[in-house]
Amino acid sequence: MRDDMLDRLIAKLNLAQKVCLLTGSTTWRTAGEETIGLRPMVFSDGPAGVRGEAWDERRTSALLPSASALGASWDEQLLRDLGGLLASEAIRKGVDVVLAPNLNLHRTPLGGRHFECYSEDPELTARTGAALIRGIQDQGIAATAKRFVANDSETDRLHADVRMDDRTLREVYLAPFEAAVHAGVWLVMAGYNSVDGTTMTAHPLLAEPLKGEWNFDGVAVSDWAAVRTAEGPARAALDLAMPGPNSPWAQHLVQAVDDGLVAETAIDDKVRCVLRLAERVGALQGRRRRPAVRTNATRQLLRRAVAAGTVLVRNEGVLPLDVGALSTVAVIGEHAASPRVQGDGSAGVFPFAVVTPLDGIRAQLRGRGRVVYAPGPSLVMQPSPLDTDRCTDPRSHEPGVLLRCLDAEGRELSAVRRLSGRQLEPDLPSGAHTVEISALLRPRTTGMWTFGIGGFGRVTLGVDGNPVLDDTYPCETDDPAIVHVTPPLHTVRTHLVKGRTVHLVARRELLPGTGRAIVVAAAPPERDPSAALAEAVAAARDADAVIVVVGTAEHSGREGDDRRDLALGYRQDELVRAVAAANPRTVAVVNSGGPVELPWRDGVGALLLTWFPGQEAGAGLADVLFGRSEPGGRLPTTWAASLVDAPVTQTRPVDGRLDYTEGLHIGYRAWLREERRPAYWFGHGLGYTTWEYEHVDAPAQIEAGAPFTVRVTLRNTGKRSGREVVQVYLARPGSGVERPARWLAGYAAVRADPDHSVTAEVVVAPRALRHWSSEEGAWSTEPGEFRLMAGRSAGAMEWQAPLRVSAAEEHGAE
Repeated sequence: MRDDMLDRLIAKLNLAQKVCLLTGSTTWRTAGEETIGLRPMVFSDGPAGVRGEAWDERRTSALLPSASALGASWDEQLLRDLGGLLASEAIRKGVDVVLAPNLNLHRTPLGGRHFECYSEDPELTARTGAALIRGIQDQGIAATAKRFVANDSETDRLHADVRMDDRTLREVYLAPFEAAVHAGVWLVMAGYNSVDGTTMTAHPLLAEPLKGEWNFDGVAVSDWAAVRTAEGPARAALDLAMPGPNSPWAQHLVQAVDDGLVAETAIDDKVRCVLRLAERVGALQGRRRRPAVRTNATRQLLRRAVAAGTVLVRNEGVLPLDVGALSTVAVIGEHAASPRVQGDGSAGVFPFAVVTPLDGIRAQLRGRGRVVYAPGPSLVMQPSPLDTDRCTDPRSHEPGVLLRCLDAEGRELSAVRRLSGRQLEPDLPSGAHTVEISALLRPRTTGMWTFGIGGFGRVTLGVDGNPVLDDTYPCETDDPAIVHVTPPLHTVRTHLVKGRTVHLVARRELLPGTGRAIVVAAAPPERDPSAALAEAVAAARDADAVIVVVGTAEHSGREGDDRRDLALGYRQDELVRAVAAANPRTVAVVNSGGPVELPWRDGVGALLLTWFPGQEAGAGLADVLFGRSEPGGRLPTTWAASLVDAPVTQTRPVDGRLDYTEGLHIGYRAWLREERRPAYWFGHGLGYTTWEYEHVDAPAQIEAGAPFTVRVTLRNTGKRSGREVVQVYLARPGSGVERPARWLAGYAAVRADPDHSVTAEVVVAPRALRHWSSEEGAWSTEPGEFRLMAGRSAGAMEWQAPLRVSAAEEHGAE
């Protein structure tokens, strides 16, 4: 719809109606306006799945692998396909806007939302995010590039003031957002943090370069509750304040215009952007028909995505496992039966099914070989929410829990059976004073059970009528993720007897500003660690092959909380060492959203990194283990051998400031600058075949501002077909400006059968050679001699040659 048509609609609205369109009508909806034929637009979290408007475990979603796993795929067509899946889920749930992708970077391995971001490199992140955006928006659903900008860690995330030089901002942190705009993204989300002293919802960067230089004509939306004042964001280029109905804009913006503090023309500009979005998603003057979406292949696509993002970093001839040669396989570790399939925080969804690694391995070997499972020592983590596997509703005796709301006198106002002890948004009838969850739990083991209840205010927990917890916990944070999504668990222990059912009753009182979430959780007694370790070693010793699955604990790295270390903990390192010593055919599988320390990495027969792999975790892993699929992943981030080796670890602001003193040098760039070797380089990953780089055809000279192509011919020298990711890097020895030692300029993936050659064509865009001149406030390309390199990772170059760049690039955006 042309702007003049939008302006005619705006002319029909008074100031109050306009302002109403600029803030949410609910947590997940914008306001409608019948006067102009506008219906509300529905938003949903979406990086790993489309949850919809409610935290309701009965409304399940397709669960994708984490963003770090998708970044590891280096596969833009896969990302586009997965974007289509997110769009189909949005259509199924009546959602117009998916809040994905997250284009922040892996600046440090300690970042709490490491799992929700694609990579440490701006080029890989840019291309990956752009592919997902295109896949979502191809279906008429809006994607959202978030969180603009430098929202790369979680400590003090609502108020941290990030400081960096203009060049670093432009070349590293803004680059993925610029690519998202070029890909046509319809929304950009402004983060909670500040940059150089100004909060992002009121930052000049929303105007320049976002809406000016880049020509972004979509909606700049706030992160939820990130708008804290009316005037600053209103004078800036922010368009939409979420959520609603209460926000500073809803309360004060009309008065600010009447007082002359904000121009009504600025309001009109914002409304125009909102109406343009409404037209794009079919919310304006009649909903356009959306294309039919095939959903019968959802599980196959997600299974393929698991294998595509799995990174094989070590293989001493152990993988792939030959099913025909296996009579007994030992599967070891709690993560094999209870994997982490997604990260914590507001991006979480309720998957309609999860295939565990143990499930997937058993399915592959059914009728062929025996699978022996040993969990190993207990992972002493927080207890998990009550579920249908362990509990029944005390009234109906059906699987699940009973959720009730009570008034101040304890009278029942509502009651409903639910499927989980984690209830973040219970419906509150008028007069609700207390939320209660009760359940019948039948213990499977005797001993000291740990129970937890999450929520703020007064909380109580009773077991068979005996009070075991009664205390008051004040809410001392304004972080919405903690208040509404991950309230802290308050734990207590009590003795239970196997098979003797107990009646649990947990309550929390409701107070203003403390949310309404309640979480009731339980954990069985810890296993004797020595006996559990001995059991695992015995199983390993007697098996033809061992698959040991280890990983990070729940709530280790999450929204609102950065990690403190990279250790697996809970005797998992001891477990891997012991089973690998008992059986050299040990495959270690790491289930974590980001890097962890692996002190035993050179002592196992094979090592797979699977990230948080989504609902088809076990099916995709089994495909890789038994050779049905190749491990397609390449590392999207550099793995340090230990935290002390990692070059960038600062996540905690000092006096409110978080200084990016490393500048351009994050990830592999930092390792190269310091001339140190990590455990595994960015871009590293093995397949099930071998490759020889035979020939490279590349220009020796180019003109500044022009793209060029590097053609790499390589031969599959192994015994099975495979995929190789050819990576092209640039360097500029003797540069007149500071630069990384080398940086990723482009990549392409190729496939070939055994003893066949194939040519990878890597297109290098002009942006790969340019740098931002802070003095001139413009892009520039330095003439002279660069080094052009091709290889398998940032630390393994197979070829290099000089590249002379002549003439001067015109100033301005590419």
